[in-house]
Parts: sequence; C-alpha cells; structure tokens
Amino acid sequence: MSLRVLPYQYVLFDLDGTLTDPREGITRSVQYALNKLGIAAPDLQALEHFIGPPLLQCFMHSYDLDEATAWQAVQFYRERFAVSGLYENQLFAGIHELLQLLTEQQRTLYIATSKPKVFAEQIAAHFDFARYFKVIYGSELDGTRTNKVELLAHLLTQEQLPAEQCLMIGDRKHDLLGAHANGLHSAAVGYGFGSEEELSSHNPAYHFATLAQLHQHFALGR
Repeated sequence: MSLRVLPYQYVLFDLDGTLTDPREGITRSVQYALNKLGIAAPDLQALEHFIGPPLLQCFMHSYDLDEATAWQAVQFYRERFAVSGLYENQLFAGIHELLQLLTEQQRTLYIATSKPKVFAEQIAAHFDFARYFKVIYGSELDGTRTNKVELLAHLLTQEQLPAEQCLMIGDRKHDLLGAHANGLHSAAVGYGFGSEEELSSHNPAYHFATLAQLHQHFALGR
C-alpha cells in the first residue's frame, strides 16, 4: 500500500478488535450464557463471531432464538462479563504508541463501540487508555444505540463534528456501514476479527492489514 497522509482532525475508534483483543472474555461469557440456556458450546473459537456485532442480534441469528430468549442470553452473558470477562482482555501491541502519536498531533479522539458504555469505560480505565479519548460513546444496557449507524449519528450530533473531518477505524463491517451511513470516511483494520472478504466488500476508504501500517500512515500527518 502506498503511503497516504491521514488528515482527519477527529478520529473515532471501535473498541473490540481495534483497540483491544477481547476474545477470551467475550467467548467465555458467551459460552457461559449458552450453557445457562442449555446450549452446549465447547469450542470457544467458534464463538469469535460474537466479537463486534450487537450481542442481542448475534444470539438471535446464531441460535435462532426469539427476542425474549436472546435478551435472557444477554443478561446471562453480563453476569459473567461484568465480574471477570471485561478484564480477560488485552491491548493490541502498539496501541499506546499510536494513541500517544495522535495526541501529540493534537487530534481529538473518541471511542465508538456497540459495547455498553459502562463496560467500555471500565475497560479503558483498567487498561489505562481512557486518558487519550475526549469521550467514550457506547450503547445503553437496554440495547439503545447498539447499531453503529445510530451510535455514530448520536456521536456526531452530541459533539457537533463535521463528518468530512472524521475518520472511523474498525475491524468489522458494522463500523464501515455506520461510517458510510453518516458520511464519514472509514479505515478497516485487518488485525482484528473481520475477514478480508467482509472488510473489502464494504469499500473502506483505507484498509490497513497491520497496526504498524496504520501507525505509519498517521505518522505522515502534521
């Protein structure tokens, strides 16, 4: 990929699969929820598709659950995730350095995640990267704004940001769809949980295979 300057003043990051690798905490909490419903799920790797999309819809679509049962699954998931799952997580190597660079460049950073805001804030504080972000935006526990289109629209309105000066960075199609629907440029990252096919099919403005590539392009900025 030829080097291109990323001129955006406002940089919006997804959380799971973009800033952190949450696979252990999420998959074990999904497994716990399914077991509580009497559904056997011994293979944690097979549950990695839960990383990124809204949980309610993922439970419904993956196991053909009605909405009421899927909400039960979400509540069971949170029983475990709120206590231990959110700490079974780790920053991708190089994230602190990237966020420090962007801060030194005087860009304004936000988190935009489908994860409930209360959990996102705890994770950012625990792993010491909350300080880089002006505001952390997430969903509500009742499911409000789990859809990235709605979440990003809310963020833009609340912060009064010009869409043309914003870049949304994420690892799943939901990040790209949310960006496009709101007139934002998007950057897909290949080190998370979205496949090459998934990301390429949604036409991101930029596609970075590695965190090092993403850092390198931002380093060209002012």
